[in-house]
Amino acid sequence: MEWMILPYKRYFDFSGRSRRKEYWLYTLLNFNVIMALVALAMAGVPWTEISNHESNPQPGIMLWIAIGLGVFFLLGSFIPSIAVTIRRFHDQGQSGWLYMLSFIPYVGGIVVFVFMCLDGTKGENRFGPDPKDPSSADVFA
Repeated sequence: MEWMILPYKRYFDFSGRSRRKEYWLYTLLNFNVIMALVALAMAGVPWTEISNHESNPQPGIMLWIAIGLGVFFLLGSFIPSIAVTIRRFHDQGQSGWLYMLSFIPYVGGIVVFVFMCLDGTKGENRFGPDPKDPSSADVFA
């Protein structure tokens, strides 16, 4: 659980390095929260009225609560998501500006996905000590 919330603890920290474990567990947390919000939103949809072809089915309050919570979650997770991705690029010895690849339609997201799957450089690089080496890494500084 610690690895999932570590990007929130390092909210505006764009320097240093992050392990794959930190990135992917943070991504898993985001996926799980979004799926829970989708389930909450689905509970607020009037399915019986839709299936009975009523003329004007009104959405339930659960749908609006899910939308509101989703907006707050996405706004709160936007900066940590960028920061942890940039730190993953740093872990591989790459510039954080490679994050801009994600804005290229169709292929940009795939390229960034591949970079996020690659292991970081062993030992210290120009962005800091190796986060996998417990004797030299201080990820909470």
